[in-house]
Amino acid sequence: MTAALHEALGQSDAFLAFMERVAAVARADRPVVLVGERGTGKELAAARLHFHSPRWEGPFVAVSLASLPRSLVEAELFGHEAGAFTGAVKRRLGRFEAASGGTLFLDELQATPRPVQEKLLRAVEYGTVERLGASESVSVDARVVAATNVDPRELVARGRLLPDLLDRLAFAVLHVPPLRVRHGDVAYLAERFAARFAAELGRPDPPSFSPSAMQALQAHSWPGNIRELKNTVERAVFDAPTSHITDVVLDPFASPHLPPAGEVQEGVIPSWPPEASSPSSLPSFSASTTSLEISLLRRALAAAGGNQRRAAAMLGLTYHQFRGQYRKHAAALDAGPKAP
Repeated sequence: MTAALHEALGQSDAFLAFMERVAAVARADRPVVLVGERGTGKELAAARLHFHSPRWEGPFVAVSLASLPRSLVEAELFGHEAGAFTGAVKRRLGRFEAASGGTLFLDELQATPRPVQEKLLRAVEYGTVERLGASESVSVDARVVAATNVDPRELVARGRLLPDLLDRLAFAVLHVPPLRVRHGDVAYLAERFAARFAAELGRPDPPSFSPSAMQALQAHSWPGNIRELKNTVERAVFDAPTSHITDVVLDPFASPHLPPAGEVQEGVIPSWPPEASSPSSLPSFSASTTSLEISLLRRALAAAGGNQRRAAAMLGLTYHQFRGQYRKHAAALDAGPKAP
């Protein structure tokens, strides 16, 4: 069994109904559009379409259009001749030719530049591509499966997707169910992800979840879907001191050490606490460090209701380390607002 099909697991009614629809559509040698949120397994569904189709012995070529520089999308899909542009020292076949006889999976369809969409439409419609720098077309025989994480009709309405291209691709439109509607699959998948990762780590005993840990997993909304669940479960297995998992961290970024999100700007290292932006008014390193220490101590004490042992644990300090910092900044802490 391929890795892709091995990952496509589930037992909920929503998942099984989707898999039945995938198997049915796989038999028709026509384009397919997969619509689903991030992390739902659109590439796994595309692979299943391929391996259940008459093309299963041919290549399955997957390309994430969003990961490619916009200027290179055309060359990646259709190839180029030697000398077609600076750096093109020899002929290179595109993804369409590489997938000939099999399936070409185009993920993040909305990332395709409009001029390239015209050539993509022609490739799907007539089965021909033209490499950059070439004067003649080349016949290709690739079944196209395209995927997007937004409603493609909205893309058309916003001018980001050619309506003719969507019409041609949408022989079948499959909606990949998000994890939150796959009732029962969170526990099913969590146990399998945990067992697989424990084996990968060389641990002899299969992991188990406490009722509270499993309840936390099942109550979460999983905006990142299966990808987020797998990462969370593997993190819990790795952090657990035994094979019995009693705690899961749903938000690994939650920390009293981090500044507020609103302070972070792209390309700018955030300061804490906020300081004047003028270079001439920058405080000394010592003053900044002192201000940071006082701020963290004050916030930890407030969150711990004044309990110094709990505040120390929140900051990753021993009680004696915390007491040393508290004595160091006692005057400033006593002068500031008191914990409730």
